[in-house]
Amino acid sequence: MQDVQVFVVDDDAGVREALAWLLRSRRLPSEVFDSAEAFQRRLSQGLPHKLPSCLLLDVRMPGMSGLALFDWLVEQNLQQAMAVIFLSGHADVPTAVDAVKRGAFDFCEKPFSDNALVDRVELGLAQSQAWLSERRQSAVLQKRQAELTERERAVMGLVTEGLPNKLIADRLDISIRTVEMHRARVFEKMEVKSAVELANLLHHAV
Repeated sequence: MQDVQVFVVDDDAGVREALAWLLRSRRLPSEVFDSAEAFQRRLSQGLPHKLPSCLLLDVRMPGMSGLALFDWLVEQNLQQAMAVIFLSGHADVPTAVDAVKRGAFDFCEKPFSDNALVDRVELGLAQSQAWLSERRQSAVLQKRQAELTERERAVMGLVTEGLPNKLIADRLDISIRTVEMHRARVFEKMEVKSAVELANLLHHAV
């Protein structure tokens, strides 16, 4: 799996080394950090918005805890772009479950199965990829909509309601020919060929 980012944040050097080796064995590139603060500094230098990413995060660490780091990620609105998988001891399971309810992708209780953990990482990366793709499509759609004139947006709204040209003309107090002209420009700018395609495009972008 190429063009992805996996981050490991754990204060235990043995755990970091073992996870880095495990991820390499499954051809998953990784960066390791010995503290939440070090990882926070890494993100502050350049937030990973473009590549699908997954964070393996220890719950308990000296200084900033994994949970505090997750709270910061939520504040930065990064918990969807980056799938967070908590690595928790038995006593931390309730905390990890609560984090999942607040947007973390999953948690894995120590000691964990190597294969099961990597499978979860790959699922997290797939979710991150889907979210990033959706965001890119939304940005493209917003750009197309920004190119519409006020009148074209009005026509588009009525077209997606299913109104025929004559009713649109009556509603906007313009000629049918003018409606047809605006409709054609809307289809061209939105890169669609039919009212149904336009409605579906706008519906999925919501």
